[in-house]
This record gives sequence, structure tokens and C-alpha cells, in this order.
Amino acid sequence: MSVARNIYADIPEDTAVTAAAAEFVESVRFEDLPEEALRIGTRCVLDGLGLFVAGSDHEMVEILRAEAAETGGRPDAQLLGHTDLVPAAMAARVLGTSGHAHDWDDSQVSTDPAHIYGLLTHPTIPPLTASLVMAQKLGNIDGKAFMLAFLTGFEVECKISEWMLPQHYMRGMHSSGTVGTFGAYAAAAKLLGLTGDRLRSGFGIAASLAAGIRCNFGTMTKPLHVGRACENGITAALLAQRGYTADPQALDGPWGFFAVQGGGVSAEKVGQGFGRTWTIVEPGVSIKPYPCGVLTHPTIDLMLRLVTDADIKPDAIGSVTVHAGTNILKPIRYPIAVNHLQAKFSLPAALAMIALARQAGKHEFSDAFVRSEPMQAMQRRIRTELDSDIEAQGFDVMRSRITIQLTDGSEVAGWADEKYRGGPENPLSDRELEAKVRSCCAGLLDAAQQDRLIATAWKAGDLADAVDLARVLNPER
Repeated sequence: MSVARNIYADIPEDTAVTAAAAEFVESVRFEDLPEEALRIGTRCVLDGLGLFVAGSDHEMVEILRAEAAETGGRPDAQLLGHTDLVPAAMAARVLGTSGHAHDWDDSQVSTDPAHIYGLLTHPTIPPLTASLVMAQKLGNIDGKAFMLAFLTGFEVECKISEWMLPQHYMRGMHSSGTVGTFGAYAAAAKLLGLTGDRLRSGFGIAASLAAGIRCNFGTMTKPLHVGRACENGITAALLAQRGYTADPQALDGPWGFFAVQGGGVSAEKVGQGFGRTWTIVEPGVSIKPYPCGVLTHPTIDLMLRLVTDADIKPDAIGSVTVHAGTNILKPIRYPIAVNHLQAKFSLPAALAMIALARQAGKHEFSDAFVRSEPMQAMQRRIRTELDSDIEAQGFDVMRSRITIQLTDGSEVAGWADEKYRGGPENPLSDRELEAKVRSCCAGLLDAAQQDRLIATAWKAGDLADAVDLARVLNPER
């Protein structure tokens, strides 16, 4: 006779993460922000503003913008790329989707070997979107209040993501859509000044609105996960402000967010608390040099080094084999990309860009480039292979190697640098970050407008009016 398994046996009953998160949001002050958190946070704001511009002319954003403009409503905040003002949640949906449209936004870092490196959350866009939109709705928000709200949301989002068991992502949930909702909520709640029962209820509302599944990677709906996280976080805050109720412990217990969506929570990690060690500082955040999944980045840099050092021309490449583990090969799943959205999750596509153009930027991640005959042909020379030795080393870092067979019979090979470019151990310089932002804005903002965006972002914490950060996104509107 079989004995039924107690499926709740591993779910801690005595965690109080919801209460701790609410207490943190309610009590944290600007004076509590470490100087390094402000420095890195300002870099993330600059990066995020560039990404909003980069996505503003994308087809997926144009569709959402048209829907928002036709729907209309209360004039709370600017509709990105349009003259209209629309309700806050609607503005956030469009802005947040734009920020993730190119999959170029930053990635949370974890040093826990139980996590699959690179598969946590994109932390900046949800709290940045919520802070930008709510600053417009509320008015009289200065730079200090703005940065406090942004970094509060960033911290809440990252700690929830870190503490939740890795089964959340492995089961197919997209954490940028799920835990991103809490980042947006916490930022909005901080600016609204929510306290007590209403603040805790807002976490419960956000927990029920959090969503996003990985089957939609490589489609327009993947960025919409982030747009909806921004929209839903603001909605949760506005409803909570009006007294809408929810379970005040919605992150905890056998029916809470951690258990239902993640299989549980690490009771040991919960003891870290919020804001004692700020995740943005330690273990840090990766600001991406390439507009695609971060799991591809070390391999892209390796390919660039190999073809550059050996001066390998496209016609000299007979075949390329990428050796990696399932941590990379399963999420980066398209063997041949037929459009730019699939290319963001395709090693053959990213490496083909490097082989052909020696760069992989916004221009290369376009349908015209990906669908071109040279790209389609080069992708068919590149294959991925599961490497049992790499697999056995674990998923604490992103490991891969490349073997290039040349048409003359010779071979070029190498290993990817585990201290990948853009990561906390090898970050982009401020100048490189500014260059990335300019590439995001190319063709959308002129040089003077780019200068203004960059200058405004660098002084974000000192602004008299945080709405200046939104104004630089639509300079002619």
C-alpha cells in the first residue's frame, strides 16, 4: 500500500518575509543607502533610460502604444513615444515592455551554486519604470525620493528572487515577470507612502498578479512579462492605497508565493534580511554589452576574441562547435533563429553575427540582418554540443568553449572567460556604458538629445524634479 507524500513537508511555516519586506519598504530612508549602492544604481538608471529609448520604436511597443492611446483615460503619465498622457498602470505596461524589448537590460547575480547562474531576474526595469511613472503621477518627487524608491524596489525584487528556490525558474516561470512585480510594487508603494496593513495587502495583491512563463521566450510576449510586472506592481500599490485587501502574509506559508510558484524558500537565506547587505552591491549586477540572453555573453566574447586574434574571415569558417552545459543549452534553445527575437536565445545566431560582422548589437539583432542569406547560411555551420565535463562542474558560473574548424583543415579553439564582460568582476566602464546608451538611442535621439539624457541620468539623485528623467525619453513631445 502506497503512502501519500506530504507535499507541504518542505515548506517552512514560520517565515515572515512579507512582514519583513513591508517593514523594510516602510522604514528605509535615503540616509540608509550605501554610497556604492547609489553609484551602481545611478549606472542602472542610465542604462535603463537608454533601453527605454531603444525599445520605443519596436513593433511590439508600437502595438501596445496604439492600444493605450485608443483606450485613453486619466492623464497620469507620459505614454512613451506619444503625445498622450494615460493612466499610470497603462503607461507602465508600455514603458516596461520597451525596457525589455531588446533583452539588453541588466541581470541579477547570485553566488549560490544551487542557482543556475544568470537565471534570476532583470532587476532594474520594473522598479525604474514604477518610479518614473509614479513620479509623474504624484508630482513633487525629487531625485533623492526617486532613487530611494528605485533602490528599495530593486532590493526587494532581488532578495525575493535570491531566496526563492531555483525550481521557480527551472519549472518554467520567468522571474522577471513574477518577482519583477514585487520590485515595481515596492517602488510605487514607497513613493505613495504606504504603511501598515495597506502596505502588506499590496504585497498580497502583487503576489496574485505575478505571472510569466518561459515558453514565450523568443516572442513579443517575453518582454510583455516585464511590462505587465510594471503595470501590475503599480496596480497593486494603487489598489492597496484605496484599502483593497489581500492576505498580509502572501509570500509565506504553504499557500504563499514562495511555495506555490517556487517550491519553497531558503530559510537560511531569509535571515539575510532586506537592506543589510544590498544585492546591487554584493554580489552585484551585470550590465549587458549585448542585446540578448546573458547566458550567451561569455561565449560571444570568446568567439569575438578567436576570430579577431586569428583574423578569421567568414569564408574561412567550415564549422563551429559550442560546448556547454544544460544551464546554457536549455534556455538558449533556438538552433536556427529566423527572426531577431529568436536570435536573442540562439548561440548559432549570436556567433554567426560575430563571424560576419565582428559585433552583435542592435543592428545585428534585427529581422533584416537575422533573415539575410549570409546569416542563415552561417548559422547552419554552427552547432551546440552538451559537454559532460562542463556539466559536471556545476552551474555556479557560465562555462563554455568553442572549436572552430577552418576550411584549410586547421582548428582554432578556446575557453570562455568566467569573469565575463559586464559582470561585477569585469564591469563596463562609465565610458563604455555611455557608448552603449548612445547605441541604444541611435536613430531615435540626435546627439544633443543623447547628451541631455546621459547628463540627466548621471545627476538623478540631485534632481529637483525627478520627472526630468521621463522628459528626456520624449524630448520633442
